[in-house]
Amino acid sequence: MHISIIDWVIIVLFFVVSLLIGVIASRTAGKNAKEFFLSGRNMPWWLLGVSMVATTFSADTPNLVTDIVRKNGVSGNWVWWAFLLTGMLTVFVYAKLWRRSEVTTDLEFYELRYGGKGAAFLRAFRAVYLGVFFNVVIMATVSLAAIKIFGVMLGLSSWETLLIVSVVTVFYSSLGGLKGVLLTDFFQFFFAMAGAFGAAIYVVGLPEIGGLNNLLTHPNVVGKLNIIPDFSDWNLLIPLFIMPLAVQWWATWYPGAEPGGGGYIAQRMLSAKNEKNAIGATLLFNITHYAIRPWPWIIIALSSLVLFPQLSDMQEAFPNIEEGKLGDDLAYSAMLTFLPSGLAGVVLASLIAAVMSTLSTHLNWGSSYVVNDFYSRFIKPQASDKELVAVGRISTVGLMVLAALLATVLSNALEAFNILLQIGAGTGLIFILRWFWWRINAYTEISAMIVSFIVAIYFESIHNKLGFWPIPDEMAYLKLVFGVSLTTLTWVAVTLLTKPEDDKVLLSFYRKVRPASWGWKKLLAKYPDEKEEVGQLPMEIGLMLIASIMVYAALFAAGFWIYGQVIAASTATLIAIIGGFLVFKGWKKMR
Repeated sequence: MHISIIDWVIIVLFFVVSLLIGVIASRTAGKNAKEFFLSGRNMPWWLLGVSMVATTFSADTPNLVTDIVRKNGVSGNWVWWAFLLTGMLTVFVYAKLWRRSEVTTDLEFYELRYGGKGAAFLRAFRAVYLGVFFNVVIMATVSLAAIKIFGVMLGLSSWETLLIVSVVTVFYSSLGGLKGVLLTDFFQFFFAMAGAFGAAIYVVGLPEIGGLNNLLTHPNVVGKLNIIPDFSDWNLLIPLFIMPLAVQWWATWYPGAEPGGGGYIAQRMLSAKNEKNAIGATLLFNITHYAIRPWPWIIIALSSLVLFPQLSDMQEAFPNIEEGKLGDDLAYSAMLTFLPSGLAGVVLASLIAAVMSTLSTHLNWGSSYVVNDFYSRFIKPQASDKELVAVGRISTVGLMVLAALLATVLSNALEAFNILLQIGAGTGLIFILRWFWWRINAYTEISAMIVSFIVAIYFESIHNKLGFWPIPDEMAYLKLVFGVSLTTLTWVAVTLLTKPEDDKVLLSFYRKVRPASWGWKKLLAKYPDEKEEVGQLPMEIGLMLIASIMVYAALFAAGFWIYGQVIAASTATLIAIIGGFLVFKGWKKMR
């Protein structure tokens, strides 16, 4: 692909602006650890919401969507569209609870909700397990996407790509803290969206595609257009639609879509000005993430089926791609090589933005765990704010180095996505119930974490090799069913067989967070003077369902308008508008 001087100017200017934002934000970020990791808890909903969207607009996301569409069609995206349900549950039920907790990280929550050695172990272990292990895997998939994109578009080797992206991202992330991340996210998001929409419009107009109508009627594309899977094909319906909507959204833990909120989503909610801003931020994120953003990627993925119907076509077109990196996810990058000067620079810069926004968030989030939940809690509790910020910056560099090393051995984003889903299978319900059921204790979470990991390793690496009832690829969803079932049975049994947390710990948590008292009545019965929080849980769950219908209707409406199905599009649009009105009215009544 030929990159002109104009393209390079756009890319260089993008890097300069990103670095300047980091330098400006560094003036306040180094004051103390809370300023570095939470921006002083004074962030508005619109900035936090855009930052959440920018973070999940990773360079590996269009690659993942392309991989899904080429393999399973548009309806294959239900494997991640189903997470809207847990996202809306977080918006209307958990956002305000997180903000009330006033913890610095979601792992600090463990010693607010639980007590004793179990709580301390959970906090320390998950600081390393999530902050380092999980975090590095996610960043490695993002880095892998960068390797594929810039290998195709710029001819860069893996190490050249990793060096350029890592140095710039680490620089502004370590300097500016969360405020630097939020401000660069805001700038990078709009750049990234402009690139995505611009690329989709241009690609559809290529002579080889011949416009939107020709694309949608092409023999390679027609069978991939259904938004809902074919109900007559159970081999696709179960794994692509039924499992995600019936089980996956509430039962599995996945970064960015944690049941009950968590990770960098919780970090944004904790940094909001108040509860209303925490709710508004997560609502904006879910609307944009699910209803607006997917379609440019889907259009490019469908277009790739015309120009590169087989992997061999891409291999022939790009013979220099490193062995082991060729897959369906590479088709997104391959399509971008057709872009003209100017637009190519904008799209390249937008993809760099996507890489950097995700990496910067994960670096800040991961280092917050290392500093707040491991170093200052267990290694050096008396460390000064200056020392904690320094440790945060050092851990930022270390996490990036580990992610870069892992990226060189991964092959595709979908593979990593499936592995992470399996590891978190069965833990999601705990994160939903722990706010509302007093009986859940630290050993509930410890047992679930251990069993889910063991079960995941067994089914991914051991089960089929034993030769006893091997699970075929088309029934791989059974691994998730078994993982959820075994893990859930284990943690429920452990919860009922172990002692509950001390009443003093539970009452302290209840008074601070003020959840609906339905699941706390047995505890509160021992303390008749304790006020019961009635809460608005029924209304909140109702708003969650209405908001989910609203966003799905908007998602469908966009697809139907693209497909030229006017009646279906108009109906879906009307449902989305009515849903939006009801959600707004309900949000105004929340307290």
